[in-house]
Amino acid sequence: MTSARGLVAAQSARFASLDPLLPPATEPPTDGHVITAALADGTRVAGIISHQSFEPHTTTRLWSAAEVWEMLPLVGESQGMDALLTRFRRHLDTQEVHDDTACVVHWPSRDTKAARAFLDHGLVPLSVLAVRLRTPAQHISRTLTMRRATPHDLETVLELSLTELEYSSYVGSTIVRPNAAHVKRRALIERLENASPIWLAERDGIAVALAECAIVSSEPGTAAAARLPRGRWGYVNCVSVLPGARGTGIGQQLLAYAHQELHRMGTVGTYLYYNPPNPLSSVFWPRQGYRPLWTVWEVRPAAALR
Repeated sequence: MTSARGLVAAQSARFASLDPLLPPATEPPTDGHVITAALADGTRVAGIISHQSFEPHTTTRLWSAAEVWEMLPLVGESQGMDALLTRFRRHLDTQEVHDDTACVVHWPSRDTKAARAFLDHGLVPLSVLAVRLRTPAQHISRTLTMRRATPHDLETVLELSLTELEYSSYVGSTIVRPNAAHVKRRALIERLENASPIWLAERDGIAVALAECAIVSSEPGTAAAARLPRGRWGYVNCVSVLPGARGTGIGQQLLAYAHQELHRMGTVGTYLYYNPPNPLSSVFWPRQGYRPLWTVWEVRPAAALR
């Protein structure tokens, strides 16, 4: 236990030196499988592997493999990621691994030395968690009508959401499963009935873009605390523009409006996940002030981990 505490403290110091927005390293969960590795200088590193299976009717299955092995590395200040990933691979050799599976590691985006180890072991940066801190309110040049979506907009919101889902499936971790429309519909019905922060941009009375958002609190004991600084954050889950309207500034106008409204709700900033292989997102989001905080390294199927 003392060794684990030491690794957590050293890793927290490492995180602070990499990026001032990173929260301290979290205490390891007690219900995972522990792996350890010894380095050439005698230093020991550890990892906790959690194993999850997601039911077909859950929204998680739309952006994740059905079965996931995720590792929480505890490497302290060492460069022990390569050794730890080798042990991760050996652990998988003891498991029954199917096709719809993945190995996942969340790690600070600015740790480029660790990135080399991930690439060498076959993991790819399929997505990043990017953040944007709150900025002073700016004038929004608007050529569209912005409004809050209501339950009456379900079909429109669903169409725009599925449009984004399909596009993302070509350039990221999203999967268009046979029941995708049903799963999305059920989730959106609940969100719209709860008056979640979802906005539509309309041109000539026709909805051409969607911004589906949420409010997330990063407080001690919450899942968000492992990824974000403390505070109330706006989460941008989906921004979708109809294919024929892309490239005209509609997404930028709607997002600026969503930022304004989320900040009005008391958020300290906003965050989202985007796919670096996406030729639109990889340009659009940095231009809106977002920058990577965490990279989600992933390999599918899990057996492809080297």
